[in-house]
Amino acid sequence: MVNSMTGFATGRGQNETYSWTWELRSVNAKGLDLRLRVPDWISGLEQALRGVLSKRIARGSVNLTLRIQREESAETQSLNQDQLRRVLTQIAEVEYAAAEADISLVPTRASDVLAQRGVLEASSTEDDNSVLMAALLTDFEPLVVDFSKMRASEGAALQSVISGQIDQIDDLTKRAQVLAEDRKPKVAEQLRANLALVLENTQGVDENRLAQELALLAVKADVTEEIDRLMAHVNAAHELLNTKGSIGRKLDFLMQEFMREANTLCSKSQSVDLTSLGLDLKATIDQMREQVQNVE
Repeated sequence: MVNSMTGFATGRGQNETYSWTWELRSVNAKGLDLRLRVPDWISGLEQALRGVLSKRIARGSVNLTLRIQREESAETQSLNQDQLRRVLTQIAEVEYAAAEADISLVPTRASDVLAQRGVLEASSTEDDNSVLMAALLTDFEPLVVDFSKMRASEGAALQSVISGQIDQIDDLTKRAQVLAEDRKPKVAEQLRANLALVLENTQGVDENRLAQELALLAVKADVTEEIDRLMAHVNAAHELLNTKGSIGRKLDFLMQEFMREANTLCSKSQSVDLTSLGLDLKATIDQMREQVQNVE
């Protein structure tokens, strides 16, 4: 079955402390290229996400972006004891100086102390991060499932197009086979004429060399092997389309073989009709090769 290398998926999640958004997309590539943009303060998260993606995806340039925001209602704060001591010392010094100067001050309240910069600070512990990481990995699974479904859906459409193109190649190859059979008498007549012309001028010609040249002419006129190989490639392409796993590289290689045989067929055609059909065959193969570039 065919999977496309093109896909896209987004998702949102949250727990009591954080909320986050995912964006996962991929485009064509020769191999697997994973590019992750995730917070680096969650130890081990990027490696874990790479592991999940590597198991699900064989080819494609994949971009994953994760944005995390701490919920305001979940902000927890703790006392910075060192800063608290410094602030209390400074307050005591101010109050002592005011008393010496016989200046009356409003009593300092605890809220005034806590409002001083650095006395209260947001707390973030390793335990918080481990809980967050577990939640993220759990939430990531359905995102990858949706992403894979989209690639599979596009792959199904791609498979239908490629299958139709293979059928076109099959039909053109069979028509080429008929044309090749029809032109055999004419080719044989041309060979006989060439042979008669050569025999009229054989004085001093090496018989072994003459036999080789005649054999070469016969081979150049025969397109049976090219047609047989094209039909074999058609069968191989249909089998690949129904094979599970990554088949893009194999299909790409097969397209090169298709084009090689089509080029040889055109060069050996010795027939306007067969050449025209060979050009149609090359055009269809080229269109199919463009589609194959999207296959995982």
